[in-house]
Amino acid sequence: MNPSNQHDEKKPFPWHLVFFLGPGLLIYVVFSVYPLLDTLVLSLYNEQQGQTSFVGLQNFITLVTDDTWSQAFWNALGNNFKFFAIHMLVQNPIGLLLAVLLSSPKLRLSGTYRTLIFMPTMLSVVIIGFVWQLLLSPIWGISENFLYSIGLGQYFDAWLGKESSALITLAFISVWQFVGIPMMLIYATLLNIPDDIVDASVVDGANSFQTFWHIKLPLILPTIAMVSILTFVANFNAFELIYAVKGALAGPDFSTDLMGTFFYRTFFGFQLQQGSASMGAAVATLMFLIILMGVMLFLFFIQRRIQRFQF
Repeated sequence: MNPSNQHDEKKPFPWHLVFFLGPGLLIYVVFSVYPLLDTLVLSLYNEQQGQTSFVGLQNFITLVTDDTWSQAFWNALGNNFKFFAIHMLVQNPIGLLLAVLLSSPKLRLSGTYRTLIFMPTMLSVVIIGFVWQLLLSPIWGISENFLYSIGLGQYFDAWLGKESSALITLAFISVWQFVGIPMMLIYATLLNIPDDIVDASVVDGANSFQTFWHIKLPLILPTIAMVSILTFVANFNAFELIYAVKGALAGPDFSTDLMGTFFYRTFFGFQLQQGSASMGAAVATLMFLIILMGVMLFLFFIQRRIQRFQF
């Protein structure tokens, strides 16, 4: 047979790809793509007296400019950025430090420590919120007596009940619960660094800090970047902890309100607030656009400048 005839022959259709990828793709389209597109379309409509009408971008304009909606929206968005900043400045550095310590071959019982630190991530957020409410309660909590026992009793306060400290306290509770995730991701990357590279730096006279700063840190920067973007996405989708501890009103006086709880009240309604599917879809769409823009800016300005190494 001539080579030209061989090229003219059509290759058989890869039915095995349909068999293996089809179910997963179908589930993804039905439960992710379709709800997303339906939400985007719904945000362009308005419902009044049982009638649906196309209003274009009016829902978004109302959300960010109207006095009835704008104050709650900007408050929730600002709180979300504070919530994210605390996780970036506290959770991820602590996760990096723990990963470095646990990757040391001189540390005994490192497996036990890893399990204990990672265990809170596997617990229900409802359980975490309830337990920390009990611990921090000024009436029956044990945190006040504990602080007095170590000489720091004057610093105790009703942290979850004050507008100035409620959001920060909830952010630290979230940090405590999820610090095991960046720790494990960075820890796995540190273990993947060849010993030859580390040994070469030691032979050259580098101490432990210099080895980490000049050798290990550049090699784990891609993982740190991935952890950062995962933190951003997770924090702008945060809802469960705030709802479990403070309810849908995110008190006191909406000081712990995030985009997730704001969306919940807008879409489903709560107490005296009537739910609106179209306005709720507009809030969800803005959440999606904020996350999308954040990820794209991160990938464009940071991720593409980070050099990756293959071992």
